[in-house]
Amino acid sequence: MNESPASTTSLGTSAPPHRAGSDVPFFVVMGGLGGSFVLLIVTMIAADLAFTSPAHFSAALSKPEIQRAIWLTLISCSISALLSIWVATPLGYLLSRFSFRGRWLIDTIIDIPVVLPPLVIGLSLLILFHLPIGGTNLEQVMQDRFGFRVTYAEPAVVLAQFSVACAFAVQTMRVTFDQIDARAEQVAMTLGCRRSRAFLEIALPQAWRGIVAAVTIAWARSLGEFGPILVFAGATRMRTEVLSTTVFLELSVGQLEAAVAVSLMMVVAAMAVLGIVRLVGTKVIR
Repeated sequence: MNESPASTTSLGTSAPPHRAGSDVPFFVVMGGLGGSFVLLIVTMIAADLAFTSPAHFSAALSKPEIQRAIWLTLISCSISALLSIWVATPLGYLLSRFSFRGRWLIDTIIDIPVVLPPLVIGLSLLILFHLPIGGTNLEQVMQDRFGFRVTYAEPAVVLAQFSVACAFAVQTMRVTFDQIDARAEQVAMTLGCRRSRAFLEIALPQAWRGIVAAVTIAWARSLGEFGPILVFAGATRMRTEVLSTTVFLELSVGQLEAAVAVSLMMVVAAMAVLGIVRLVGTKVIR
């Protein structure tokens, strides 16, 4: 009796795979949809480059206001990134290694700065420091006890940046510790090692890529922060002006060329920071 093709296949002789057609339409559609966004970003940067010139860069960099904005941006972003990793490392470790009641709530709270409109964060910080409590407020306490003000001053810039950047750093560090095998720490503790020593000598050295990635991501996020800074710190020239608010101030006085030049400076800085993340922290953020 002759066997049918179906029965022949069921007895173990596999038929050659049948191709329903070419995959070219699939890649054209998928590549076209995805490539449209890439093209949009490239054309925006190209438009900025076509609009400005080396003379515009030189004129922008010669302004004392922009020079101070660059200095304050570098300082504030660096402080914010360091504060972020100081908080994100222990918090990310605890969220990664331990299951406890209310962990989902902490996860939700950490992600609030990521999903909230930036202006809301700035407004919330402003209210926090000026909410009357016992006949005074937090801003007044800072001035009386520590001798400096926060609102509409340089510390407000750092705090506004930190409020958003730290959320990204925490998630990065949590992913980092998720990818580090906890068995080495458990073995060390069974041999008499304390949890703190296991963390410092085993987990932390293995997390260096994640730490670099978290710092650079926090720095880049601080660089692009605008809404919270505008509301909480203001945009006072020669005082609380950073590069993101410089673009706004230059636009408000009709200096489009200077605004574009500063924007391209921020693009270059962001690309450099993201390049570090790609080179050093690729295994963490994939």
